[in-house]
Amino acid sequence: MPRFAANLGYLFTERPFIERFGAAARAGFDAVELQFPYDHAPSAVKAELERHHLTVLGLNTAHGRPGEFGLGAVPGREKDFAVLFKQALDYIVAIGGSAVHCLAGIVPPEQHPAAEATFLANLTRAADAADKAGITILIEPINPRDRPDYFLNRVRHAAEIIGKIGAPNIRIQFDFYHAQIVRGDLMVRFEKNLPVIGHVQVASVPNRHEPDEGEVNYPAILAMIDRLGYDGWVGCEYRPRGRTEDGLGWALPYGVVPRDDA
Repeated sequence: MPRFAANLGYLFTERPFIERFGAAARAGFDAVELQFPYDHAPSAVKAELERHHLTVLGLNTAHGRPGEFGLGAVPGREKDFAVLFKQALDYIVAIGGSAVHCLAGIVPPEQHPAAEATFLANLTRAADAADKAGITILIEPINPRDRPDYFLNRVRHAAEIIGKIGAPNIRIQFDFYHAQIVRGDLMVRFEKNLPVIGHVQVASVPNRHEPDEGEVNYPAILAMIDRLGYDGWVGCEYRPRGRTEDGLGWALPYGVVPRDDA
């Protein structure tokens, strides 16, 4: 049965960040993933994780300057990326997590050849540092409708990058929401790329709400990833239609059941 993690950048946002851990545990989640927790001391986050017996998965490298969305593939910003990656790596190690999603960044099409070389070099260095700490590097194709000019859009491109680097601790973050918008054909593409998939995320398409509406048949998708033997977590990175707890009925059959002892 798939195991679900609450993305605390999207779920339980009715509460201050530090209170979302307890809310996730009470709602029935055993794991959480973060996005940009850097305004909060790692010690405070770790205390909440331990208090509520939660597994923490990954987080993102920071955006960079206002208007940026990561620097992994941005030519000329290699030193800045190194700073952001070290921040993320130090933070995830301090809280006991397992992965860092390296945001590629916004790159105009005419700069893509240089961006490719930049991304490969940055990821190679990041993977080496992460390996020493036992951390996985994730890269995620993001659809251009939501994030115009984001460098990495296609699952195939992500797989090619991983193949060129050859580091065993670089994996794809396969978000079914983004993948459906870019190309669809979800089951075939997931199975084809399963050897290099390190994490999965879900949300409805087109509205990015709970995975119980829209054009993606998530019961079939979840049965498929189970059948193929995917044993990682499934991140719930969606925008609830209302109060987070009120929209979790879809997760009850998968064991996300409210509890009072969290």
